Amino acid sequence: MTPSQTLAALDILLAARQPAFLWGPPGVGKSRLVAEAACRRGMLLHDIRAVLLDPVDLRGLPRIAADGKTVWCAPSFLPDENDTAQGVLFLDELNAAPPLVQAACYQLILDRRIGDYRLPDGWCVLAAGNREGDRAVSCRMPTALANRMTHISVVPDIDDWLLWAEAADIHPDIRAFLRFRPRLLLHFDPASGEQAFASPRSWEFASAILRADPPEDVREELLAGAVGRGAAAELCGYLAQRHSLPELEEILAEPDRAAIPDDPAALYALCEGLARRVREDTLDAIADYAARLPAEFGVLLFREAARHDAAIIESRPFARWAQQHAEVLL
Repeated sequence: MTPSQTLAALDILLAARQPAFLWGPPGVGKSRLVAEAACRRGMLLHDIRAVLLDPVDLRGLPRIAADGKTVWCAPSFLPDENDTAQGVLFLDELNAAPPLVQAACYQLILDRRIGDYRLPDGWCVLAAGNREGDRAVSCRMPTALANRMTHISVVPDIDDWLLWAEAADIHPDIRAFLRFRPRLLLHFDPASGEQAFASPRSWEFASAILRADPPEDVREELLAGAVGRGAAAELCGYLAQRHSLPELEEILAEPDRAAIPDDPAALYALCEGLARRVREDTLDAIADYAARLPAEFGVLLFREAARHDAAIIESRPFARWAQQHAEVLL
């Protein structure tokens, strides 16, 4: 699910007090989505890093009551049993916790109690973690625990992110660059040995770096340390020539007059950005602009557009462009 779809799903699950687990790559924004979902419903949030717990931490410590029986003192990070407020108990990085800690969560998640402790009626349990293939710290989730939750896979979405980024005051150059290169919003290869990689979280770091206005001789290295060397090189190349690049809105408004960059990297980014803007009301303008591009970049633009919406290959503007460039397509 995209972030906006995930928020809608969490709203339903929180209303139903249904426990859920968010899966996704590192940096995609799982924790932020849980916090936003709780905030939208006016619910309190107890954020617990499950990976830092020992199995006994959830049950608490024993003490001897006046009648001589042993009772358990619930830990302070769990909401008070008599709390009448509504809230979210968020077990972040749950699948990175040792198996015994995960086992200690069984009863809390499904039965809403652990030992003598009972989760208040107005509270819901959510959890999140990275996928096993992400090469992040994780332990295989027992099937008994997995079967106690609704599972949601979170994927990044450039349109969702741009809306959030504007509200969060992410540097405008970062926002403009990712409009041209939306694939770099999350560029994560678990098999690569690179320590830094592009993600919604690391682009926030890059925004802070740009706002600090570092000298150009160290700017690229700092950005590479945040979003990875490849993404940083593309961003710096964009920053160097951003004033010569036409805006996507300018192309859609005046496809016959909008400038065409000379640099192949700029053309590549431009084609990727336009491909995501193909709609019924923009297709004619994009086809007109594609007809002015070098043939190989026109092919790239429509190939990317068709990847997002295969229906465009049946459209008249595409047929007109394809007829003009039949020799390239063949």
